[in-house]
Amino acid sequence: MKKILSYVLGVVMLAGAIAHLVAPEAYAAMIPDFIPATLAHILAALAELVTGVVLIVPRFRKTGGLFFMGLMIAFLPIHVWDLFRENPAIGDPPIPMIRVAVQFLLIYTGWWIYKKSEAWT
Repeated sequence: MKKILSYVLGVVMLAGAIAHLVAPEAYAAMIPDFIPATLAHILAALAELVTGVVLIVPRFRKTGGLFFMGLMIAFLPIHVWDLFRENPAIGDPPIPMIRVAVQFLLIYTGWWIYKKSEAWT
């Protein structure tokens, strides 16, 4: 289960990295006004690219779990911020509330992958 989940999340992270670069408008509403959009897309793409690779490569999967957990923690404030906006980017209530709950599940998933993976040799 851990291996399959790691591959799935790794592919999702790689797809997200590509999407940040080829279709940044899809994420535009999620970026707070005080963060430069181009910088946000580049940093998110890099973080998702690295996270995706380390989740997929078995030798680095343990580290990948930590990277994924850290990235999900880093994205959490944006989802909470969106939840309390007048017009949430993620959709109408209760979708933003569900998204925040899913974010906590994703954080735990990263921890679970980390704990269940062997240290690299």
